[in-house]
Amino acid sequence: MVDCVVKDWQGNEAGTASLDLKVASEANAAHIVHRALVRQMANARQGTVSTKTRAEVRGGGRKPWRQKGTGRARAGSNRSPLWRGGGVIFGPKPRDYSLKMNRKERRLALRTALQSRADDLIVVQDFADKLPRPKTKEMAAALLAWGVEPGSKVLLILGERDETVYLSARNIENLRLISAANLNVFDLLAADQIVATTSAIAKIQEVYGD
Repeated sequence: MVDCVVKDWQGNEAGTASLDLKVASEANAAHIVHRALVRQMANARQGTVSTKTRAEVRGGGRKPWRQKGTGRARAGSNRSPLWRGGGVIFGPKPRDYSLKMNRKERRLALRTALQSRADDLIVVQDFADKLPRPKTKEMAAALLAWGVEPGSKVLLILGERDETVYLSARNIENLRLISAANLNVFDLLAADQIVATTSAIAKIQEVYGD
């Protein structure tokens, strides 16, 4: 169980919140989180790159010159991989990079990754009502008040997507905003600091606290 201090919009203490998640054992934690990370990155690959072999490039139907007597190396096609404009040897072809992982393992990896970042987690009260209109300057000031270090990569987790908060946060450098429903291993591990609202913590506890 992780107990966190909840901060208000001004950065003052406003209570506590707890996060109790079932995580992998210490011996298996790194392995299962690594598998989940590799799976996520592999599944993000499009796999649409394609090159043409000598059988697919245009031309090459006629022998460039006769076999003997010219003094040049023998050649059967001007679309050989050795020629300019020829085919590609063992070039990439469209393929599926996706990897499979059991749902229970994926959820366990996500819980383990989140619990491992407990020292870098900052819990704040829901602040959508503090931004009646999009204001990047106020959002940046709030991050500093919460203890976010300037220049660090920050992951901001909300319970539900809010358009005003999104518009206020999208121009802040190194800030990534996601909802609790879109929580993933890569974002959790890539961030230097994680800021989560109380509603996001409650939703994470509800969804993943099994």
